Amino acid sequence: MLLLRHLKYRCMKLKGILAVSGQPGLFKMVSSMKNGLIVESVADGRRLPVYGSQKVLSLEDISMYTDGDDVPLGKVLDLLHDQEKGGPSIDGRKTDDKALREHFGKVLTNFDRERIYNSDIRKLYNWYNQLQEKGLLEKDDEVKEEAAAPAEEPKQAAKAKKKEAEADAPAEAKPKKAAKKKAD
Repeated sequence: MLLLRHLKYRCMKLKGILAVSGQPGLFKMVSSMKNGLIVESVADGRRLPVYGSQKVLSLEDISMYTDGDDVPLGKVLDLLHDQEKGGPSIDGRKTDDKALREHFGKVLTNFDRERIYNSDIRKLYNWYNQLQEKGLLEKDDEVKEEAAAPAEEPKQAAKAKKKEAEADAPAEAKPKKAAKKKAD
């Protein structure tokens, strides 16, 4: 029996947290409507509609460029949280560009200095401070271990999947034969 380790990033839980183009701050999705979403501001709890023509980004889908692989935003926020020891960070709006990049370099040492702009770093710090103030920075479990059965041979695994699919699929109804018309 093999012991497999499923390592997850020890990331912040960002599910349901949205950024809306043209609107400052972050939002939580409350409900959906026919042509958009109803969102609630994280900062003040104000609700507003977001229509399909507006660009909406989920924070869990955002990643930051590095010299190697891209790093999910949750991991970057986790590194920033560890750097600040759980407290608020510098204010991205009031800090000059050089100090901002220097501070971010301590958080994510291998960030791509050509593709990440100062405005991106400012937005990251503003989002972090907003989430930290409202207590929305929660971490996922670090490591989950599972015991797995030995791997089956590929042909046997394919046969098993096919049998499961056949068992789950509804029985197809046979087409009814048309009644023959009798000649009068």
